[in-house]
Amino acid sequence: MKREQALRPEVLMEMWQASGLKFKIFFTLGMIFLVRFGVQIPVSGLDANIIANLFRQGSLLQFVDLFAGGALAKFSVLAMGILPYINASIIMQLMGTVIPKLEELQKEGGEAGRRQIAQFTRVLTIILGSVQAVGMSVWLWRSGAVPSHPATGSMPLLFIINTTVLLVAGTVLVMWIGEMMTEYGIGNGASLLIFIGIVAAIPQYIQNTVELVNQGASNWFSVGILVASYLALLVLIVYASEGARKIPVQSAKKQVGNRMYGGRGTYLPFRITQGGVMPVIFASSVLLFPATIQQFAPNAKVLKTITDFLTQQPGYGIFFTSLIFFFAFFYASLVLNPQEIANNLKRYGSYIPGYRPGRPTAEYLDMVLKRITFCGAIFLALIVVFPMLMVEITGVTTLQRVGSTAILIMVGVAIDLFNQLQTHLLARQYEGFTT
Repeated sequence: MKREQALRPEVLMEMWQASGLKFKIFFTLGMIFLVRFGVQIPVSGLDANIIANLFRQGSLLQFVDLFAGGALAKFSVLAMGILPYINASIIMQLMGTVIPKLEELQKEGGEAGRRQIAQFTRVLTIILGSVQAVGMSVWLWRSGAVPSHPATGSMPLLFIINTTVLLVAGTVLVMWIGEMMTEYGIGNGASLLIFIGIVAAIPQYIQNTVELVNQGASNWFSVGILVASYLALLVLIVYASEGARKIPVQSAKKQVGNRMYGGRGTYLPFRITQGGVMPVIFASSVLLFPATIQQFAPNAKVLKTITDFLTQQPGYGIFFTSLIFFFAFFYASLVLNPQEIANNLKRYGSYIPGYRPGRPTAEYLDMVLKRITFCGAIFLALIVVFPMLMVEITGVTTLQRVGSTAILIMVGVAIDLFNQLQTHLLARQYEGFTT
């Protein structure tokens, strides 16, 4: 099925009539409803007005709330959202490059190895979530958001324990829902939850923008310029997400009797943004570590200096861009292994024109991968900086949370969701053909 055919009414009707696909759609919608319901359940014993003031003052908190789908601003039981799970996944992938046993499980363990790594990731998620939950509980108390326990008094251990248990339980629930959506629903559950959280907050951003204009703090011309720049950025991201360097591959000809087989040409697609939105999500998650650690030692000058540098310009932009470059190359190395690709080509009698099979092919593929990953990293860094500049130029701050990170996530998840639906429809067509 061609992509342009996927939006035809008859295809949508076919998608609706597909029993297996219909179940996946309804299951995914049910899990999303469950998460959005949990976002509305606040942690007890907190002053909502003080928390709202804290979020109006801190851009880092607003950025974290983007991944929590608004749960952090309400400080609900799902306040930490999927972030601890993402951080645990980052650490496991990093450890897989330095610990031979984990690397062996990732590459050669098969389904059993994948399940074992997933179990390690779950345990690490609980550990990281516990540390983050304790830090957030202490931060709330020191910010005066707990009326029953003044910040000048002794540390409220019972409140910290109760809040930590609630937040960790919420994270485990979101992690489980994300995994169920991946297994029984459509697409990557974790990414889809972040996508839904961003989309759910857009009406509030629009309302805040209207109020900003009505108060005379901005005008519709500036809002129009900002929205137009976002739309242009959206189109650019879509084209870049689908763009790829096509490396030609030729299969060797084989003669069987009087007939020749093989000799067909194909290509290897090396995408410009090989890791998609993952380098940005990973970089965003790493930025939160210093702020979390600081909650345990608020008077430590070194930690405060580091946190201030990483949350304010130009330090924020420099460090964020550096992390994007690092994770772009790191994720590309996980997805594509030039040596392994070269060995597979040689094993199946294929080759890249102009390069001998084996090591020369691997070196060429490695060079192409590094160059295209570098270009992709530059692209990601530029689109991260661009919305910040447009916000400064127009002065419209109510839409700054719908910036490059949010747009990247929405485009990446939307394309992935579209591809998943297309794959299910194709599989159903083949099943109907063979039965």
